[in-house]
Amino acid sequence: MANAIARLFFGADRRLRFFWRAAIFYAAATWIITPLLAGPSEAIAAALHIPPGLTAGIIAISEIGTFIAALALTAAFAFYERRRIDDYGMRLDRMLRLPTLEGAAAGVISAGLVALGMIALGGMQVKGLASSGGSIGFFAFWWLFANICIGVAEEMFYRGYFLQALWRSLGFWPGAILVALVFAADHYFYKPGENIWDVITLVSLSLMMSYSVLRTGTLWFAVGFHIAFDYMQLFVIGTPNGSQFPVGRLLDVRFDGPWWLTGGVLGTEASFLMYPAIALLWLFVWWRYRPVGQDFAARPNSALAENA
Repeated sequence: MANAIARLFFGADRRLRFFWRAAIFYAAATWIITPLLAGPSEAIAAALHIPPGLTAGIIAISEIGTFIAALALTAAFAFYERRRIDDYGMRLDRMLRLPTLEGAAAGVISAGLVALGMIALGGMQVKGLASSGGSIGFFAFWWLFANICIGVAEEMFYRGYFLQALWRSLGFWPGAILVALVFAADHYFYKPGENIWDVITLVSLSLMMSYSVLRTGTLWFAVGFHIAFDYMQLFVIGTPNGSQFPVGRLLDVRFDGPWWLTGGVLGTEASFLMYPAIALLWLFVWWRYRPVGQDFAARPNSALAENA
């Protein structure tokens, strides 16, 4: 009995199985480190006089907390596995290479196409600028900073060590599907107004970003996409997110029309126009990159799934 339990948790090398490493990573980040950082995050926001709401400051502070949790746990498992901290898809020497820039371009184009489609179908009207003068540059910078925090933190959290450990344990696609479900669930249960249509978008985007890891060998395409897509939504378009409009957005936009077109309280991300945009993203990643695998010391694929 004891041996059977030991085999459940430990492999033939007497080290913790990758599935349990992934489970510990997610559980410790979500239910231990993140709650511990909540108090200091609120204190920092109060000290900086950042008002509540959908602001660049609040988002940046929250995502820095996510980054700290992901970095601390990635560092712990990297030490356990005798690897570099940036081995899990985010090698620093690949940060500013072509996949990152192409991911950013894909984010701008996909969000832009959805917005243009909504304008053409009458679901969005641009009334002018929501900010003016020097405030445009101010908000443009801080929203860029906030979205860099989002892209780096969330990709490192969901599709960094977490994805790679599940990849080694279950194989790529089962691991990617599990990550997508967790990613969507975290949004569904913690963001006001979430619905099944936005969940479909989130699952599809998560799978696409995981697929980009399979094709490019790094997370940087996904990071670039995540930064640019959210920047377009929150700053440039100024779409609502969870019933709130971003403070300091660029455009003064009015949304009229059925919820399936405008996304309702969730904005452009939940519009049905996202589905063809996501399909085009899949086709682009498939066409543009050959499958080179991930930055594991030993390439993780179904052949390396645990079998002991």
